[in-house]
Amino acid sequence: MTAPATPPPPATPPDAAAQPAQHAGLSAERWAEFDEAQQILMIANELHRAAKWRSVEHAARRAAAMERVLALTDLTISLEKRSSHLRELLRWRDCAAASYIHHPDAPSDRDLLRALLRFHPLAAAQIPLIAA
Repeated sequence: MTAPATPPPPATPPDAAAQPAQHAGLSAERWAEFDEAQQILMIANELHRAAKWRSVEHAARRAAAMERVLALTDLTISLEKRSSHLRELLRWRDCAAASYIHHPDAPSDRDLLRALLRFHPLAAAQIPLIAA
């Protein structure tokens, strides 16, 4: 008598860190086609996604989302012409990088998101929609 075949283990979803970045091929020229509000909102979307994956079991997904946040911010910085705005974007990027490396003094995701949305009036209209 032969033993019944055991079913294969369930497929596990691929790790987010192994997946290619969504914006990996995004050039500065293509990013420049979006207006400032759209750029800020797209960065905010990635930051919001990272905030949802705060738990340990989603660490790789959070890291990938934060890498996209930093990459999109770098594209925005590379296109910025106003020195005062550039200075503030660089400060914000430093805070986002601190969050990425889990620095103890890093601001919360919510505070990062609120600060980012304040860069443009159209984006700032989203602030009341952020859950308390």
